[in-house]
Amino acid sequence: MTPFIRIQNISKKFGKLLAVDDVSFNLERGELFSLLGPSGCGKTTLLRMLAGFEKPSEGYIEIDGQNMANVDPADRPVNIMFQSYALFPHMSVSNNIAYGLKRASLPSDEIKARVEELLRLVHLSGMGARKPSTLSGGQRQRVALARALARRPKLLLLDEPLAALDKKLRSETQFELVNIQEQLGTTFIVVTHDQEEAMTLSTRIGVMDNGKLVQTATPNEIYEKPETRFVADFVGDISFLEATVIERTGKYWLMEAATPIYAIGSSTLTSGMKVSLAIRPEKITLTSQSTGHLNEFPVEIEDWAFYGAGTQYKVIGPDGIKLKVYQSHNQPSHANPRHLETGFVHFSPDATIILEG
Repeated sequence: MTPFIRIQNISKKFGKLLAVDDVSFNLERGELFSLLGPSGCGKTTLLRMLAGFEKPSEGYIEIDGQNMANVDPADRPVNIMFQSYALFPHMSVSNNIAYGLKRASLPSDEIKARVEELLRLVHLSGMGARKPSTLSGGQRQRVALARALARRPKLLLLDEPLAALDKKLRSETQFELVNIQEQLGTTFIVVTHDQEEAMTLSTRIGVMDNGKLVQTATPNEIYEKPETRFVADFVGDISFLEATVIERTGKYWLMEAATPIYAIGSSTLTSGMKVSLAIRPEKITLTSQSTGHLNEFPVEIEDWAFYGAGTQYKVIGPDGIKLKVYQSHNQPSHANPRHLETGFVHFSPDATIILEG
């Protein structure tokens, strides 16, 4: 079965700068896919090539079986929603949404019906006569989304769509955006540097670094099974330990770090190999006394911060090992930071991510 979108060996150079470096991936129809990465990693350049605003230096893009090499932006089955929203301040909400439909010379009755349908979809019914300046940030974002969807594109590109919203409104709008996408079945590609946003929105995530697509997977796989140190570090909090593989002991590998660590790893590991061990803060348990678990060692509590649902600690272990530990306040083992200066941490071998190379 032919993928809905095929991006094959795409590269883009600006002079000597290689902004996008040999990127390939496929998307199925109806996916909500996020391109995630830091500023300058090439994700927006890739989005602009999909829209037709930039031409690839190498490679090709297919949308719904058609090669986009010689297709102008206006003729592509694609629309783009910019970070700034770019609403016309002198036009009403309805006229902003209808702008592209009027340019396409659709009948006025059809335009009116489609605008009303979109206003209902984005929960702005009754606000069609208002000007953008009278709307909240979240409402303006929804007007921009409705306008981008008005011509029923097969693919909608969203460049940092929620960046202008405050944290609480951004969280609420993420779920609205997912609901709208699911109702329409339109394929969305979202560009974002916000890991939480990508994890909330996406069916799959592509993580970019220095122009390369370094991992493509579901949000759960990106978080639980990062393939590189960059991905592990960029997505969520994590601590790293440098270690040497010692030997296989039953179902575990014994690692020598500043203290012996047991981990579950692949058959590609060999004795003497240098690896990085990565552990998420919520996978580590802090206790006031030794419990005898595997991967347990004493620590000093360097600092802590209260987060409402839990507390995050910075602890120091043998030979200066530094770990972040997150303890939910629902956990019976939760330590009181005001009364604990030293303690013990432990984590399961299953929770230890082994990063080779």
